[in-house]
Amino acid sequence: MATILYVRIKSELDPAEMDRRLNERKPRFLEVPGLIQKIYGRDEETGDACGIYFFENKEALAAFRDTELAKTIPAAYEATEVRREVYEVLYPLRPETGPLS
Repeated sequence: MATILYVRIKSELDPAEMDRRLNERKPRFLEVPGLIQKIYGRDEETGDACGIYFFENKEALAAFRDTELAKTIPAAYEATEVRREVYEVLYPLRPETGPLS
């Protein structure tokens, strides 16, 4: 069953520096086994950044959590707060499109 990891980060970094760091680390996520897609976002009001990760299954997510890449997320963005949520994918609205097609 596909699994979603939602990560929201509060940081004092200005948006340009946050974007630079996100883009600098982005290629490393392409190498994560079982990671189908990652969506980057920003809350316009607060400036908080988020990552929405789509994993093939719970096992792939669990393996990712044990990596250096995952463990260094808070430090890489000088996070003052990190919120993580995990969801099991039930079904997509449009199964023919999107990260789980």
